[in-house]
Amino acid sequence: MNRIEKAWLRFRSIPKTLYFNFRYLPFSQAIKLPFAVSSNTYLLLTKGKVHINAPLTRGMIQIGFGEVYTFDQHRSRTMWCVDGEVTFEGTAHIGHGSRIHVGGELVLGNNFVMTAESQIICNRQIKFGSDVLISWECMFMDNDFHKIMVDRQVVNDARPILVGNHVWFGCRCTVLKGSEIGDNIVVAATSTVTGKHRQPNTIIGGMPLAVLKESIEWEA
Repeated sequence: MNRIEKAWLRFRSIPKTLYFNFRYLPFSQAIKLPFAVSSNTYLLLTKGKVHINAPLTRGMIQIGFGEVYTFDQHRSRTMWCVDGEVTFEGTAHIGHGSRIHVGGELVLGNNFVMTAESQIICNRQIKFGSDVLISWECMFMDNDFHKIMVDRQVVNDARPILVGNHVWFGCRCTVLKGSEIGDNIVVAATSTVTGKHRQPNTIIGGMPLAVLKESIEWEA
């Protein structure tokens, strides 16, 4: 996308940006326009509450923008469907084609980046620490949608997902209910995460999930 196309996209995004800010924030905050919302974002449901627990700057939270060259950005539609509570602890980038479905509590730490075509489905609670990077086509889901019963007792209730600080998810990861991931961890591409993985400075991956390498550091 060249500079003219980017400028045109920003211009077309003004109506949704204004609507989003003034729909969710008090006037004194909304006037600062901390949210920038792409015209290609489908605002399916704009209920619930949105909070920003950080100093406000214009465009500090980007929704539906960015370029990932493995996808056609013009056909990649972002979706916002919120009837719960979303808290931003600082800057955030929710890239094109991402889907945010929240009926519970979603917390995004400072410097949160979700590149493209990933989805967060939160019916209970999902919390991300600071400096989390999510590659494309990942899914985070804290529930199973349908009930499973044994002796008439539900055995698959929704459970929180907790992600620490400085965590990188490779492409096509799936993170399921009850998962806990510690600080400074890399989750290898196509991994399915369940259970608790708290050992810091590691790469985890494989099936079943295991520590692949220790004493690592990573940077974006």
